Amino acid sequence: MLPAERKDFLLARLRADGKVVAKDMAAELGIAEDNIRRDLRELAAAGLCQRVYGGALPAAPAAADYATRTSVATDSKQRVAATAAGLIRPGATVLLDGGTTALALVAALPPGLEASIITHSVTVAAALVGHPGVDVFVLGGRLFKHSAVTSGAAAAEAARSVSADLFFLGVTGVHHQAGLTTGDPDEAAMKRTLASRAADTYVLASAEKIGAASPYTVLPFEEIAGVITDVDAQPLRDAGVPIIAAGQAAPPPHARAAARTAPR
Repeated sequence: MLPAERKDFLLARLRADGKVVAKDMAAELGIAEDNIRRDLRELAAAGLCQRVYGGALPAAPAAADYATRTSVATDSKQRVAATAAGLIRPGATVLLDGGTTALALVAALPPGLEASIITHSVTVAAALVGHPGVDVFVLGGRLFKHSAVTSGAAAAEAARSVSADLFFLGVTGVHHQAGLTTGDPDEAAMKRTLASRAADTYVLASAEKIGAASPYTVLPFEEIAGVITDVDAQPLRDAGVPIIAAGQAAPPPHARAAARTAPR
C-alpha cells in the first residue's frame, strides 16, 4: 500500500470509528508502527486529525476560522442555543463565551429578558445591543482575532473581578477521552478563568464538536454542570458526563449559590 493510500485508509477508519490506534493499524496493515505514526503526524500537520498518545482523533471542524464556522452545523447551534437560553432566569448574571454558538444564544434570548451578561466577545457584545433589558459588560484585553474574543493578562485580570450565576462555555472539541479542548493555549486559559468565576458552567456543544478534539485542554468534565448538545452523546454519558439534550425542557435552576453583582 502506497503512503497516500495508507493515509486515505487511516482517514476512512477515523471517520468510521472515531479514533485510530497506531499499533492496531500497524498490525492490521502488516507494517511498522513508525510508518503509521509518521502518517498521522503528516495528517495532523494538514489539519486532518488530532494526534493523541498512541494514535489520533478526529480534528475539530469548530477550530476553523471564524468566517468558516458561521456556516458549520447552523441548525444544531440553534437548537443548543435555544436550550441554553432556557437556563437563564430573570435577574441572573451570566458569563458568555465567544463563538458562533454564543451568537446563536443571543438570538435565542427572550426579547423582554432582564439580566446582566458579561462577555469577552466583541461580536456577542454587539449582538446584545438589541436587547434593551440586558446590561452588557465587556471584558477588555488583547483581541484574539481567530475567535473575536479578548484574552491575555488584561482580560484575565478583568475576569477575576466578576462573579456570575452561569457561564456558557464554547470549545472546539468534546470527547469522552480527550475531554473539553480548544485550539489555542491562551484562549484555553481564559476560558478556565471565566469558568472559575461562575457557579455553574455549561458547555455549548453543537454537532461538529462531539467526538472531536483540539490540542489544548480547557476543563475536566468534573468541573462543569453539563454539556448541552442535540446529538447522540452516549460515550460521554458512559463516562459520567452530565448531558442536557437540546430541544428538551431545561433542567431546574442550579442549586449552588453565586454572587449576583455585575462588574462596575
